[in-house]
Amino acid sequence: MKIVVIKEIREGEKRVALTPDGVKSLTKAGYECHIESGAGDGSFISDDQYRNAGAHISTSKEDLLSAGDVFIKVNPPFADEIAKMKEGSVLISFMYAFSNAELVQALMKRKVSAFSMDAVPRTTKAQRMDALSSQASLGGYKAVMMGANALGKIFPLMMTAAGTITPSRVLIFGAGVAGLQALATAKRLGAVVEVTDIRPGTKEEVESLGGRFLQVEGDDSVKVEGGYVKEVSEEYLRKQKEMINKHVADADLVITTAAVQGKKSPVLVTKEMVETMKTGSVIVDLAAESGGNCALTEAGKTIHHHGVTIIGERNLPGMLSQNASEMYSRNTTALLTYLATKDGFKWEMDEEITKGSLITHQGQVVHETTKNILNL
Repeated sequence: MKIVVIKEIREGEKRVALTPDGVKSLTKAGYECHIESGAGDGSFISDDQYRNAGAHISTSKEDLLSAGDVFIKVNPPFADEIAKMKEGSVLISFMYAFSNAELVQALMKRKVSAFSMDAVPRTTKAQRMDALSSQASLGGYKAVMMGANALGKIFPLMMTAAGTITPSRVLIFGAGVAGLQALATAKRLGAVVEVTDIRPGTKEEVESLGGRFLQVEGDDSVKVEGGYVKEVSEEYLRKQKEMINKHVADADLVITTAAVQGKKSPVLVTKEMVETMKTGSVIVDLAAESGGNCALTEAGKTIHHHGVTIIGERNLPGMLSQNASEMYSRNTTALLTYLATKDGFKWEMDEEITKGSLITHQGQVVHETTKNILNL
């Protein structure tokens, strides 16, 4: 079976879906690995490193697309790439299919069987394949680094002959993987950290890492599934905003990570809240790609409003491309070797990981949630 990795062409993307270690692992298992020349450049991986690991290097993307049995990518392919892919081939990549009807339809038309890395169930069994967590962890770390760089002050308490510098205050929205990593990083740097999250059970995790948990009493509108908030009422969000207003105003750095699967991210920091913040404070919005948790966030841009810097970087894990590629490669390799052997895929349609992550197969949408949301 031919595994193909082509160069990521999305603007600003430096990650690669398979590293030389991944190639070695797959080659040892009997797969053929074919890599487009230059695919690893953004992650500081040369063609020679891939060759030494056992991969075949090609300069022709068209040849790779027409001959590949399995395509492993970070971002979903563009329509012109899908049109050139071998009919009946398999794709493994991030897809976010709920909000990408055109992609799903193109894959159906080409009869590509597509596994979405963002749909892999977040269970103990699938832990090694959980690319959302591996990438979010890096994103949480990088958010603190970017925030610290944009601040005009240091994080830790410092006592000097010239006087005492008080520690910076960091407020984090969301205690998922990214939020907890941001908490741990900010604490290591010496900041005072507060965290708020509407999901039950996160208080203990936050406090175990040294953070202060800010809690709004829950109600029946908060629905959690697979680690994601699926639904929350407008009334609950209103109460949360009222509770958090003072903490936003006191914060030097605000990091937002809240996402609702398949929907636009909720606005947690309003324009009015931004305008209560101190001059020189910073917001890093990890939800910028899906609409932003701050009302003023502009995806892909850093803006300034009322003396506050608002960072809307789309792809924080991609800014740590070496580590991000290493971790993603382990995730994709684990998923592939679980789903298939060198002779082909098992196609166990009722198996939990297959059922959870397979979006299209044999020209049809087989993922029930995607089918219902896109009405396909």
